[in-house]
Amino acid sequence: MNDATSRQTFSPETLDALFEAVDTDDIVDPVVSLPNPVPMACTSQTMRACLDLCLQFWREGAVRSDMIGLTNTLLQKGDLSGKERVRYKHIRARYKHLRFALVLYGQRHKAPFLFRCTVAVMGHLQDAFRNHQSRTTAAYALLLRVLLSWPVWLAVQREMETVKMDSEQGFLTFRQAEFQRLAEWLESGTLTAHRFHTIRKIISRQVSFYDTMRTLAPNEQLYRMSRFLSAINGLMGSMHDELVEQAGRGQRDYRRDDVLMPMNIRSRLDELIAQFG
Repeated sequence: MNDATSRQTFSPETLDALFEAVDTDDIVDPVVSLPNPVPMACTSQTMRACLDLCLQFWREGAVRSDMIGLTNTLLQKGDLSGKERVRYKHIRARYKHLRFALVLYGQRHKAPFLFRCTVAVMGHLQDAFRNHQSRTTAAYALLLRVLLSWPVWLAVQREMETVKMDSEQGFLTFRQAEFQRLAEWLESGTLTAHRFHTIRKIISRQVSFYDTMRTLAPNEQLYRMSRFLSAINGLMGSMHDELVEQAGRGQRDYRRDDVLMPMNIRSRLDELIAQFG
């Protein structure tokens, strides 16, 4: 990644606009339509600006001391207050948004190991305390506390400096391959909860891209892409929460039992795939 002296920095207003976009990236807008054609172009300069914005968004909003405080509360009480849950959600959203950016724009299309582990543990921890699983909450809270320790935190900062940007063509090829995988999975006719979640991650990555793009260069096409994808993301997110709860109660095997894709999600996915194809 470009070094700290050459990174772009963005105004508080730009960061606030990105926060607003990210905070509504699972809100279902029933009337928004997909632009035709979908905006696909992205220069290497824009890719770098997107990644710089996502990195600043994470560093300025995912405050380590806040996260440690929330983790300590979970270790002591096993749950968070309503206000604390909102703070946890917002910090996790910044982590997730940067993870999507690292996967999208990085040459390896994979977030660095320690950062990736931190985001995963935060997600498992949230599922655990939401579903009142006290032992699982304690275990993941303890693991997150280790990942937030000073040596690991410094290592995560260093990981950010090792990320190499992909080319314009590599970025486009990666996105096209993701939608090809999505089409193949839907055509197979069988989905597990785990595969359903993997499909949602593809959509979430695209939401994050268009959220960042419309923050940097607001226009109607980018806004419509963002809102169309957000509708899919929101519908899939609500359903996935139910699948996780069912798995937690022993009502389904998360990785084995089939899941029926609802038509209100499937029709939107089919429309999206047709445009990307």
